[in-house]
Amino acid sequence: MAEEQSVEQFKGQPRLPEFAAPRRYDLFLKPDLSACAFAGAAEIALDVLAATRFLVLNAADLAVDHASISFKNQESSQELRPLEIVEVQEDEILVLGFDRVLPLGKGILRIRFTGTLNDQMKGFYRSVYEYNGEKRNMAVTQFEAADARRCFPCWDEPAFKATFRITLKVPSELVALSNMPVIEEKIDGLLKTLSFQESPIMSTYLVAVVVGLFDFVEAFTPDGIRVRVYCQVGKSNQGKFALDVAVKTLDLYKGYFAVPYPLPKLDMVAIPDFASGAMENYGLVTYREKSLLYDERYSSASSKQWVAITVTHELAHQWFGNLVTMEWWTHLWLNEGFASWMSYLAADSLFPEWNIWTQFLDDTTSGLVLDALSESHPIEVEINHANEIDQIFDSISYDKGASIIRMLQSYLGAECFQRSLASYIKRYAYSNAKTEDLWAVLEEESGEPVKDLMSSWTKQKGYPVIYIRRKEHGLEFEQSQFLTDGSSGNGQWIVPLTLCCGSYNTQKKFLLKTKFEELDIMDLIGSANGKANLLEKSSQGNSERFWIKFNIDQTGFYRVKYDDELAAGLRYAIEANKLYATDRIGILEDSYALCVACKQTLSSLLSLLDAYREEFDYTVLGHIVTISCKIANIVTDATPELADEIKVFLIILLQISAEKLGWDPKEGESHLAVMLRGDLLTALVRIGHDMTRNEAVRRFYIFLNDRNTSLLPPDTRKAAYIAVMQTVSASNRSGYESLLRIYRETDESEERVRVLSSLSSCPDPDIVLEVLNFLLSSEVRNQDAVYGLRVSREGRETAWRWLKENWDYISKTWESASLIAAFIGCIVSPFSSEEKAEEMEEFFASRTKPSFARTLKQSLERVRINARWVQSIRNDHSLEEAVKELAHKNGI
Repeated sequence: MAEEQSVEQFKGQPRLPEFAAPRRYDLFLKPDLSACAFAGAAEIALDVLAATRFLVLNAADLAVDHASISFKNQESSQELRPLEIVEVQEDEILVLGFDRVLPLGKGILRIRFTGTLNDQMKGFYRSVYEYNGEKRNMAVTQFEAADARRCFPCWDEPAFKATFRITLKVPSELVALSNMPVIEEKIDGLLKTLSFQESPIMSTYLVAVVVGLFDFVEAFTPDGIRVRVYCQVGKSNQGKFALDVAVKTLDLYKGYFAVPYPLPKLDMVAIPDFASGAMENYGLVTYREKSLLYDERYSSASSKQWVAITVTHELAHQWFGNLVTMEWWTHLWLNEGFASWMSYLAADSLFPEWNIWTQFLDDTTSGLVLDALSESHPIEVEINHANEIDQIFDSISYDKGASIIRMLQSYLGAECFQRSLASYIKRYAYSNAKTEDLWAVLEEESGEPVKDLMSSWTKQKGYPVIYIRRKEHGLEFEQSQFLTDGSSGNGQWIVPLTLCCGSYNTQKKFLLKTKFEELDIMDLIGSANGKANLLEKSSQGNSERFWIKFNIDQTGFYRVKYDDELAAGLRYAIEANKLYATDRIGILEDSYALCVACKQTLSSLLSLLDAYREEFDYTVLGHIVTISCKIANIVTDATPELADEIKVFLIILLQISAEKLGWDPKEGESHLAVMLRGDLLTALVRIGHDMTRNEAVRRFYIFLNDRNTSLLPPDTRKAAYIAVMQTVSASNRSGYESLLRIYRETDESEERVRVLSSLSSCPDPDIVLEVLNFLLSSEVRNQDAVYGLRVSREGRETAWRWLKENWDYISKTWESASLIAAFIGCIVSPFSSEEKAEEMEEFFASRTKPSFARTLKQSLERVRINARWVQSIRNDHSLEEAVKELAHKNGI
């Protein structure tokens, strides 16, 4: 009964009560950029849907003017004022209690408030930029996931959609932007008042305001939608690439979803201080500078690709997320997984020469690595409090989400999948949806049991490893949950298995619904001649030439472990170049993961790597580079007596491609070749190839004296910067001082990040400490500090001690979940002993907060996984012999 309601019943609840819902916000904001403060007023048209004495909405970090609060029912002239006004800080709610039950129907709630333009890069905050050598403030909003409440009192949940009429009062000389176009501007001396067109119905986390001094470039889509890229004064040319991508992408998505972009304009803004990569606010997308700006003179090829992927990702949200919005954060993956998958679809259409779907396996690998932890979480994860939401903006929601979408599209077929998504968008436009709603539409369109198939992938954490064993003329399959810590999980999945036998012309696909399954190879082989041929190849003495590859094109989100005979066949297929690049990546990544999980020896992994000696594909080599660097690190901990020999083998593996590419760009070479050059040279420097390191240092000092030299373009600078830092010590600081000079002299965000990410690779712990303290200085933007946290192996203990000593300051300054997670992940995860894990656990026992609790558990789990892997390598009695054999084979 409404009469028996009390404030207490609203505390500690995961969601707001539903007895009232907003329809329209009339929102007035007046930021004071000098005082870093703002004043505001909200007039909220709402529906009272059930008997209640209370209105409960969200508010946090605001000074609400209690005297200004009133509620007026549309049918009555009487204005009601609350008798009880309670701000529950821990739940971030504002509870308004009235002396009577509110009449059902439409009403208006009025509230005035003030707040601070904070330095936390969330809510309504300030970002600092330079104009004519003078530092200035701009005002920016970042509301996802639950921070609109830090700008104005509101029903701050995705399902409470409403329209917004926004009015801003700002200094006359500044640019002020919001989701919709300006419909009226009034100038009053030094201030102007801008009224914006009413928005379509949308969730609070998508509302946006930006106030500052900007240049822009603009273009129009074929439909006449005005698209602009805003950036700091003098940098507008750097917005042209993103502008071109955006215009083409809007047209592409209109065709794919069969629904036009729903707003009259799209603005994209580069923000100097920004916690994440970008934010898809409806019609006003905000970005870190390095995620939006591209300069042909100063930007690397990988940055160009990152800008394209980020822009296409954020614009996919204008449909998947903004037009159709998840009902609650449990379904976040509907936003992020689909936007990630769509971004690759769009990039592939715009830049087919990038082979972007092969590169997509980088994302799949990230998802597989995180989801193999015991401390992972399901794609659909229960959220019981707002402070838990930020933690799920991780590789599960993004990368696993995108990967299972790719798996489903591969299973259903591209045409059916596209038709289904268009139906889903039309059905749920301007409303909210749950995961089950998407499955229902896909099931209707395809006739396949999509819900049963996909629920096993979204409602439980983890994924399977499929064990494949050869048995006479048959194959045995067994699925088991794959966990990197070596433990056994009890998960079971419906797995869309694909396989090819001897060539891609002989394929089979089926659903593995049980734990065990068998397949007769004869069912797979077509002609009698084919049978005879394959049986001959698989006869004794020729078995390595018979090969079967599971998970064709790596479209499935699972790992495969082959028995020794089948693994030998795949090594032959790799060496004979019989496999797609995607499949060569999959075999290597599965083998590496099995090695880390101690289900396969390092000896066998090195033997497999040797099969990639003549690999020249960019993406495959990218995975070889990453795995080689990880092996080099772990063997230094595990078997220091063999580390040098193993590193020499890894260097030879990478050197062939590196020498072919050389240091200098070649006329007409591909985008992928340019990216590969930088990756290979950086890896060779990290692993310790003296010739590469010396050449890198030589080129660096030429560049230091002539920043326009062609000897060190952006793509190879990282290798040179790391090489220079590897020569630095407390008694030889010149390289460090030189890099600091470059950092201080550039105004390019990408170059500053490149320097920061190289400084901590110094092997001298004293210099590492100096670098870490530099990250805390005012010279480094808070968002950029995280790039300098990946320290050298020699600096690990120094970094851990530094983190403990500065924890109070760090945890207050970097409150954003993604940023504090980087401090923990980068400094905690690299260790490899149980004793260190226990020491760290003890330190954080009284310091853990919900916003980073999961990240901490995952990082500690990684330390224990490393410790177990180290022990496994030490117990690998065949390792020394394998290393000698590889050395002899490669002429070392």
